[in-house]
Order: sequence, then C-alpha cells, then structure tokens
Amino acid sequence: MRTECLPFTHIPHTTPLFTDLLYNYPKVQQFYPRSPDLTQWTRQEAASIRRDPGRLDKVATILERQNRAWDASAETLKNLDRLRAGAASIVTGQQVGLFGGPLFAIFKALGAIRLAAQARELGVECVPVFWLATEDHDLAEIDHATLLGSDGSLQRVMTPTQGAPDAPVSDIRLGEEIGQPLESAASALGDSEITDLLRQCYQPGETLGTAFAKLFSALVGRWGVIMLDASDPELHALAHPIYRAAIERAEELDQALLERDRQLLGAGYHDQVKVTELSTLLFTIQNGSRVVIHRGNGVTRSTDFRIAHDKISRQDLLDRVDAEPQRFSANVLLRPVVQDYLLPTLAYTGGPAECAYFAQAAVVYEKLLGRVTPVVPRFSATVVEPKAAGLLERYQLNLTDVFHGPEHLREVLAQRVLPADLKDAFDHAGRSLEQNLSRVEDSLRRLDHTLVDASRNAASKMRYQLERLQARAARAELLRSEVLDRHAHLLSNALFPHKNLQEREIAGVSFLARHGMDLLDRLYEAANSGCPDHQVMYL
Repeated sequence: MRTECLPFTHIPHTTPLFTDLLYNYPKVQQFYPRSPDLTQWTRQEAASIRRDPGRLDKVATILERQNRAWDASAETLKNLDRLRAGAASIVTGQQVGLFGGPLFAIFKALGAIRLAAQARELGVECVPVFWLATEDHDLAEIDHATLLGSDGSLQRVMTPTQGAPDAPVSDIRLGEEIGQPLESAASALGDSEITDLLRQCYQPGETLGTAFAKLFSALVGRWGVIMLDASDPELHALAHPIYRAAIERAEELDQALLERDRQLLGAGYHDQVKVTELSTLLFTIQNGSRVVIHRGNGVTRSTDFRIAHDKISRQDLLDRVDAEPQRFSANVLLRPVVQDYLLPTLAYTGGPAECAYFAQAAVVYEKLLGRVTPVVPRFSATVVEPKAAGLLERYQLNLTDVFHGPEHLREVLAQRVLPADLKDAFDHAGRSLEQNLSRVEDSLRRLDHTLVDASRNAASKMRYQLERLQARAARAELLRSEVLDRHAHLLSNALFPHKNLQEREIAGVSFLARHGMDLLDRLYEAANSGCPDHQVMYL
C-alpha cells in the first residue's frame, strides 16, 4: 500500500484554529495545555493525572460488565485489568451511527490504539478507550449509513426506528424493522464477512449504541479497545459530583466560557459551541426527551433555572441531581470533563471540531478538575481504491483536484482529453498572448508609465476570455463524452462525496466488505506511519 501525506492546509473547510494547533502551536498555546505531539510530554502529563482508586475500581467494574456483554476480546479484558490497576487511558469517542457510522469512526479507534501504544513505548502504562456517545438525542444524525456501491454510486441506507422526540439514542431499541436496512446493506455490500457481522450485531432488541459496541468490539477488540457506553446509570451515579458542580457553579462557568469566547474571537478564531448569558452545561430528561437546562436570568444572576418552560430553583434542581443523576447528562463542553473525572485520561484524540471544543472546554476543566486534558488530532485519511487510482493516473490528477467539486472536475477531465490539435492551439495561443502582452507593456512603460495599469487590466480581460473559451470547449467535449461524465461522477463519489471528505461520508463497512477484514491491519499500519497530516492511501 502506497501512502502520501497531505497537509491539512490543502483540505477544504479546515479552520485556522486547527491548522495553528497543528503547525503553529505557540500561537494557540494559551488555549491548549500541550502540543499535538504526545511524545513530547507523555511522562510529564502522566504524572499530573490524579486517580481516585475507589472510583476507578467502580468504573473498571462497570466497563467489564459492559464489554463482556459485547463479547469482549481477551486483550480487552486484560486492558480492563490494567485500567483497574492504574493505567492511564487514551480516549476517543463518536456518535453511534448505523452500521458503525462513517469511516473516520474506525480511524478514531485505530488512532487511539496507536497513541496508547506510543505511550507504553515511552514507559507509561496506557490503554485505549472508545466513548460511545449514546446520550446524544439527534437521531437524524445517526439513523443512516452511506454505502459505496460497486458501480460507484452512493447508496443511503436508513432505519425507520423511532423513539420519543429528542430521546437519547440509548433509549431507542431496534425492532423487526431493522431487517430491511440490513437487506439493503447486504445488497450493496455483497456477501462478505462484514455483512454477516452486521446481521449478528444489529438485531431486534439492541439499541443503536449496543449494536455499534458489538460491531466495534469485533472489529478492533483484538487491539484491546475498551468500549464505554456513556448512558449507563451506574456511570451517571459516579459522575454525580460533576453534575452538581455544573449547577452550583453555573454562573462562574458561564462567565469563564464567555471570556474564553472573547479570547478566541480576539485571536481571530471561532467559538465552536455557542454560549450565552443563560447557558448551563447540562441536559435533563423530561417526558422522555433530552432537554437543555437554562439559567433563569443570566443578567441578574438569579438562583432560578429553566427546564423547557418550567422554572425550578437551584436547590430543587440540586435535589433532583442527587436523587436521580441518571436523568442528567453533559453537553459537549462538559462531556470531556465527565469523561476525565471517570477515567485517568492521558489525552483525547479527536477531529477538527473536537479540537475546537477543547479550546473552549479548557476553562471548564480548570474550574472543575484543576487539570486540562490534552487533545491530539485524530488519524485522518482518504482511501483510494484501484479503480479510482487508475482514473487519477489516467487523467494526471491528484486528490486535491477532486476537492474542487464534481462540476469543476468534469471540466478538468474534459480539458485533459481535448483533441490534441485543439489543445495545442490553446497552448500556443496562451504562450503567444503572454509574449505579446509583455512587449506591449514594455513599450507603454517607455511611452507613458501611467498606461501600464490600463495595459494590465486589458491583459487580464484577454486572459479571462481565452480561459473562458477553453472552458467552453471543454464543456462541449464533455457533452460529447458520457465516459468522462461517468468517470468524474465515480471520482467525486469515491473521494469527495457530497463535497465532503470521504472519511466523513462513506461508511467504513463499505471498504471492509470490498477489501476484507485484513484492511484493518493496513489502516493501522498507516496510522503508525508518523504522518501528522491527512493521509492518502492507495490500496
């Protein structure tokens, strides 16, 4: 397998905050406690982790119960023993998308495995943990999978499973209706080991979370990944002090977050999570739905809070937290703090959005835990299969050419196959135009230098008209060639589907079905390649 390292500066929609974290760490050091290179600080950071042996033992017991229910591997059970004995953890996490979700969910798991192995090589006992975001309530984000068909088409498979509006996905159980999306997936993926595995994991009675956990235990369990279902009531009971603190110190946390937002905006960055004067960091369950808790009046620092349209006093809210902590859950800025109250986390590995969350969440960490967990950008890649690789080579393209979108790609392909005489004519016209324009500008400069700007404006218009004519010729050629249109469609679907990175759109099971489970070993090898950027992997 051949791989290339593509800087994130060439990846569409990459934010300045993420690129500065990667390439200009001193500029963002005020927002992140550590650089993205774990090898520089592993020992020092491990020494700063504070462990509560009693709480850690309870967490390990809960995780053992969970993972045994998902057919945990012997290596995972060994890592649970290591965790109980005081090992640090590398944590990653993801929404529990249908059939394992997009490809990057697998990348996250493999990246956490790799970072834990690096920490062990540096003398720090460490295990990988995958946090299942089962408390999320946006079912529309996870009830589907996009599969890549053998003909290059994108096929969306969706489960009709429903629950109460805005219910945590952990409360929604699959029924017999899961049979139809399974058959649709089998039709798209064909007979394969992964297809059989999907049928075993996605059974009536499972939730999207437990089915996801069983699937990933089978895929990456041999590397000892510990799966964690965040919706477990016993974990909520252990996290109870953090929920209380989020209410008791709501104003203080809110002001710290608003100040951090001002700092980020002042430095030219964006605030990933919107925070207002009425914000809190908690959700609660009301009538089966997950509902955000607001402060009653952020201006006057009232002790009242609001749950939907209901007002509740601070003390009554704290009493509810004490009585039923399982009915409360953290928002995206508090979730990592809950995670690292429960786990001895050396680092979290996540994508660009998660790295942005951590720039804000750092102030919550400081207030509630007294330590900010480092975030390390996750393993990121685009898998280029043989058919797509052949087309890239045929048309002398690279991945970044595909990033301009399918319409632009069609024109590029057409230009690459214009009749030789026409292509030569355009090339000759371009060279001749530049030579003549240069002579005209030199002569005008000697005659009257004030005419130079007018000359350059005219030259720009002439270049534009020549390029426009060449593009029209390319489109005319494209209309004559269905083959070119099909090739552009295939490349866009395979490498930049829906104008988004492949890893964010196409389900990982698509590639495992086509290339076998051994592909996981090749992906893990790429995760260990030392490339800190986006990898382009040619199968």
